[in-house]
Amino acid sequence: MPRVRRCRQPGCHAMVNFPDHYCKQHYEHEAEYLASRERWARSHDKHYTHKYNTVTRNRDDTKRKQYNFYRTRQWSHLRQQVLERDHYLCAYCRVQGVITAAKTVDHIVPIEYDQAIRDDVDNLAVICGKCHRIKTDWEQSYYGTGQGNKLRQVAEITDVSAINVLMNKER
Repeated sequence: MPRVRRCRQPGCHAMVNFPDHYCKQHYEHEAEYLASRERWARSHDKHYTHKYNTVTRNRDDTKRKQYNFYRTRQWSHLRQQVLERDHYLCAYCRVQGVITAAKTVDHIVPIEYDQAIRDDVDNLAVICGKCHRIKTDWEQSYYGTGQGNKLRQVAEITDVSAINVLMNKER
């Protein structure tokens, strides 16, 4: 007896033979489903993850120490303290008068630029994903952080509203 499974289309209870995932009625979704599985498998591939961790994330001892800090109990407590202080709201959106829920805690002055203030609560702010992407791009151009960039000797900007103006000006 051939192996069968239920059609993946929501609400359809037709049985299909392996290796198909959709019945004849919904077969047009098969290629899209297989492509999404391929994308997922590529991003969860052991070699991809290994390459990212060894080449990009932990590219040298400084970066390795920097990212190991995020696995410490100290960071976990600092992060929770800042989330509660800012009520899980993005500080950069709040400056613009928009209320956005967020769970990411970001260093206002990147720790790649100044290691001494990495555990300073006043250097931490809650940030949403959209603002975090914009701020990261701004940090790379202003401070020279990121892979392949050279750190610049510029004044540290610790005011969230000033950073918000600068990072949105470049867009």
